[in-house]
Amino acid sequence: MSRFTPNELAQHLKDGLLSFPVTPFTADLSLDEDALRQHVEWQSGYDVAGLFAAGGTGEGFSLSLEEHSRVVKIAVEASRPDVPVLGSAGGSTHMAIAQARGAEEAGAEGVLLLPPYLTECDQQGLLEHASAVIGSTKTAVIVYNRANAIYSADTVAELARRHENFIGFKDAIGDIEHLTRVYAKNGDRMFYLGGLPTAETFALPLLQLGMSTYSSAMFNFVPEFALEFYGDVRAQNRAAVNEKLNRFVLPYLEIRDRGKGFGVSIVKAGVEAIGHTAGPVRPPLHDLSETDRQDLARLIVEAQASPLLGAAATQS
Repeated sequence: MSRFTPNELAQHLKDGLLSFPVTPFTADLSLDEDALRQHVEWQSGYDVAGLFAAGGTGEGFSLSLEEHSRVVKIAVEASRPDVPVLGSAGGSTHMAIAQARGAEEAGAEGVLLLPPYLTECDQQGLLEHASAVIGSTKTAVIVYNRANAIYSADTVAELARRHENFIGFKDAIGDIEHLTRVYAKNGDRMFYLGGLPTAETFALPLLQLGMSTYSSAMFNFVPEFALEFYGDVRAQNRAAVNEKLNRFVLPYLEIRDRGKGFGVSIVKAGVEAIGHTAGPVRPPLHDLSETDRQDLARLIVEAQASPLLGAAATQS
C-alpha cells in the first residue's frame, strides 16, 4: 500500500537526490536476489529522496516481466520506509501497462515511463500511449523525455489535465529551448528532473531551468560524494561543483566513454570496486576490461570519492 499520494511523492522527490540501483546478477546472469536486497538496504540508508528499481541503470530493459516485478518487490521490501521506491515501465503500450501494474502490486510508489519500443511516433500517438499507461495505475507516473519519446509542452499539459497521478518530467535530451517551453507552460504542476547520462555534469545549469533534482548513477558506489555534489548544486556553489567535476566526474566520464553502453557497466564496476556485489551486465551490454576496472578503482582512491575504498587503500 502506498505511503505517499502522487502529490506528496512529487513534493518529496523534487528536493532530494534520486538514484537507480543496479540489478545484481550471478555469474550465469540470473538475478542475485540477496545482493539486490543488500544493495538497496545500503543505498536507502543514506539521505536519498527516492530509488528507481529496474530502471536504466538497473538494466530493466533486460529483465523478463516476472523478474521486473520481483526486482521492484525486493527493492520495496529492502528500502527503509522514508525512501520511496519507484519502478519503470517501457516497451509496447501493453507491456508498459503490465509493468506499471506489476510495480503497483509490488508496492512501488510510482513508475518512470520509458520510451515506447523502437517505432517513431508523433505527439498524438505519444499522448495516447502515455495516457493509457498513466491511466492504468493509481500510483504516480513520471515520463522520460528521450529517444523517440520527446514530449511537447502541449502534450505534457494535456497529460497533466487528464491525470492527477502524472507528477514528473525527466529529461535526457538537454534541449534548452524545449525545456524552457515545457516549464513555462506547465510550471509547478509537476516536478522536473535531469536524466542526461552522468547527470552531475549538467546539474548546475539545468537547475536554472527548473530542474531541482536529478538521478545519480554514481550514487550506487560513491553515495557520500554524490550527496555532497548535489548539496553544492542546490547551494549554487559553482566553485565546489567545478572542483568535484575536475576531481572525479570528468575523469570518470573519460573511462565511461571508452565503450558503448558503459554508462551501466561502469556503475557495476564501481560497486564491485568498493567491495560490494553487482555481478556482470547482461548482453547486449558488456563489462569493462580489467584495465578499465583498475583505472576506475584508482580514480576512486585518488579522488577520495569513497571512504570504503579509501580506507582499504590506506591499510594496504
